[in-house]
Amino acid sequence: MKEASTQRLVCGGIDIGKDRLDYALAGADRAMNCANTAKGRSQMIAFLKEKSVRRVGLEASGSYEIEVVDALRAAGFQVAVLQPNQVRAYGQFKRKRAKSDPIDAILIADCAAALDQLRDPPDPRLASLAEHLTFIEQIQEDIARLKTRRDRFRDPRVKEEIEGEIKRLAARKRQELRLLMKAVRAHTDLARKLHLLLSIQGVGEPTALALLIRMPELGTLSREEAASLLGVAPFVHDSGRYKGQRRTGGGRARARTSLFAAALAARQWNPALGAFYDRLTKAGKPYHLAIIACVRKLVIFANTVLARNQPWEVRTADARR
Repeated sequence: MKEASTQRLVCGGIDIGKDRLDYALAGADRAMNCANTAKGRSQMIAFLKEKSVRRVGLEASGSYEIEVVDALRAAGFQVAVLQPNQVRAYGQFKRKRAKSDPIDAILIADCAAALDQLRDPPDPRLASLAEHLTFIEQIQEDIARLKTRRDRFRDPRVKEEIEGEIKRLAARKRQELRLLMKAVRAHTDLARKLHLLLSIQGVGEPTALALLIRMPELGTLSREEAASLLGVAPFVHDSGRYKGQRRTGGGRARARTSLFAAALAARQWNPALGAFYDRLTKAGKPYHLAIIACVRKLVIFANTVLARNQPWEVRTADARR
């Protein structure tokens, strides 16, 4: 994270749609718009530069923001990619209940101006790798749906057709996984990190790729920060005499899904994790809480090997905790 002073910092905000961009300055009473095309983005950037804007906020919107973010960063702007719940909470704090695309653009600009820290721009190499990884994960999701569908049919011909499609997709998934591994290993630093992650017993190639690509901050975080980033850190819910149940939430959803699948297998292959799981269940912890704790332990293991730049060893201090 880098500090960014908001003193005399002119900020803009963009509400992103598939076909249109609404943009405004912080504190403005109206917004402008342009087409979400290369020509429209150039027009918007020229306006922002004319107004001496240095920081631009926008909401993550699935994928429509990608080209906008790239264009803004290439033009030299600080870019704050905000989560929708951040902007919504800021609007509630400011008691702004009206909603439209122009209003949202102004609200996003004000929210960006209120930030005291900005994330460093992500490694540009990871964007294409993440897209490739998402494609592989979606193939796996298609396979899972087909397996569910197969079990509902009795007609041998239909079942054979579905089984053939499952085999075709499984072969495609293996092929794409090999291509992604090759692309990662083409970079010396990424290949080293991948090697370190694969050294953890119970972490296979899909999980190692998910950690490497979707959680590039690993190795620079504390144990607690790593767990929170994944969304498996328990947060307190206490007030006065009330002692609420600890809950997890937020975090990187796709990376978390990969680690849940890995944790189920890693209990069998990782002695430290297996002993940890057994200790929790024998102490009376429910199955789902024990699995979440194992996921948390796995991401801590990953953070540790990357921080130390050393392969996994069962008898580390972190493994015994």
